[in-house]
Amino acid sequence: MRIVCILALAILSILEISPIPITPILLIYVVVFRPVWFYELVLKLYGKH
Repeated sequence: MRIVCILALAILSILEISPIPITPILLIYVVVFRPVWFYELVLKLYGKH
């Protein structure tokens, strides 16, 4: 699971080279809408599930 997260962050960092800021848009989405997939990802990463 951590490898998948690291790969996703690497892809996001490569996409940040473009003029469209992808990471802040994704973070705003997570903060505003609090998606279930993000909460489950955090639980899997930190072993509280």
